[in-house]
Amino acid sequence: MDTLIQACYFAAAILFILGLRRMSSPLTARTGIHWAGAGMLVATLITFFWPGMENYLLMTAAIFIGGVTAWWTGQKVSMTDMPQMIALYNGMGGGAAAAIAAVELLRGEFHSDIFLTLAVLGALIGSISFSGSLIAFAKLQGLIRKPLRFPLQHALNLLIFVLAVGYGGMLVVTGDTSGINLLVFFGLALGIGIMKTLPIGGADMPVVISLYNALTGLAVGFEGFVLNNAAMIIAGTVVGAAGTLLTQLMAKAMNRSIANVLFGSFGGEQGAEESVEGVMRPIDVTDVSIMMAYAERVIIIPGYGMAVAQAQHKIKELMDVLLQRGIDVKFAIHPVAGRMPGHMNVLLAEADVPYDRLYDLEEINAEFAQTDVALVIGANDVVNPMARSNPDSPIYGMPILNADQARNVIVIKRGQGKGFSGVENALFFADNTRMLYGDGKAMTGELIHAVKQY
Repeated sequence: MDTLIQACYFAAAILFILGLRRMSSPLTARTGIHWAGAGMLVATLITFFWPGMENYLLMTAAIFIGGVTAWWTGQKVSMTDMPQMIALYNGMGGGAAAAIAAVELLRGEFHSDIFLTLAVLGALIGSISFSGSLIAFAKLQGLIRKPLRFPLQHALNLLIFVLAVGYGGMLVVTGDTSGINLLVFFGLALGIGIMKTLPIGGADMPVVISLYNALTGLAVGFEGFVLNNAAMIIAGTVVGAAGTLLTQLMAKAMNRSIANVLFGSFGGEQGAEESVEGVMRPIDVTDVSIMMAYAERVIIIPGYGMAVAQAQHKIKELMDVLLQRGIDVKFAIHPVAGRMPGHMNVLLAEADVPYDRLYDLEEINAEFAQTDVALVIGANDVVNPMARSNPDSPIYGMPILNADQARNVIVIKRGQGKGFSGVENALFFADNTRMLYGDGKAMTGELIHAVKQY
């Protein structure tokens, strides 16, 4: 039976890897999710046959409650709330790893200090991911609206981290994993995640979510070694590695180091004040429709504002209308547009925008100079030319979409506010930019109607 169990865990791990590989492309992501889901089903079912397994009723009840809850929330959650849902579910993964570690530490039956050390590390990392992800969820959900910053904050965070690591080391050295010791240790570990995430602003949430995803995978991998569970080891390692690479890519897309995200003060709603000369010039729907109806090339740049307005379906309809007129339409996707990695890709896929219309930053930037109209809907910092021109700007050096190089730039925006980072956008004041004020969905609908008249 043990051979069968290990074979099933190995098969589950292979399905996880293949599923993750297919998730790397929107064209195969759906089947990748199915493959990974099949792997999880295999791993879950074979666990019932683990030697010495008990509490079958409790296990079944937990699986049923968790499965029904996940299915219901997955059906009900809107696409605009998907980032916080991912943060919440990722936190649950870290919490589960920490809970496994707590049970094993209370049991105290370790073959060597190595397994005890791995259990403590898994508990520490899983707890940080759990509490940090919950704070990220609260920020994205609007429950925590401003970053919490105060003097000597980094020193306090460092002190909590040192205490947690030191207390974990004491657990390993003494082997005393009694209840009170674990309570103190887990309290400190949870405190790290909370205190570390509270000062981070919303603009940095994509990187933070990706980082906590990597930590969750690492914690699961450690607990897999403790339990001698091949599926957990492989799945945790794969998730940890993928999350780490994605975190590095996201930070690179912002020209920021991970340390700067975690310890810097940029990324909040109270960003540095920027002085930009000029005025924002409004335009009406009629003039925009004429401009777009007789254009040859149009590039649409979506951002989080499109998600908030739920305008992705209207944008797809606008694309169809323009294509019918023989206009070349492309979408420019910045790696950190939105509130989670791949946010814009998910929204546009939901609206059935063909994947071959989506281009990343490196593929599309050279085409803006030959583009008649760049339509910006909900994007802000990712099209701010200050990232190229102002060394004093907090976003200087960040790779951006070269929307300002288009012949005409139309920005659909509710008002004249700054972006989520709090940095003024010089693009909005440029001579070739016009502001179409209003709700993204409503303005796009009017634009579709107007274009059809020509």
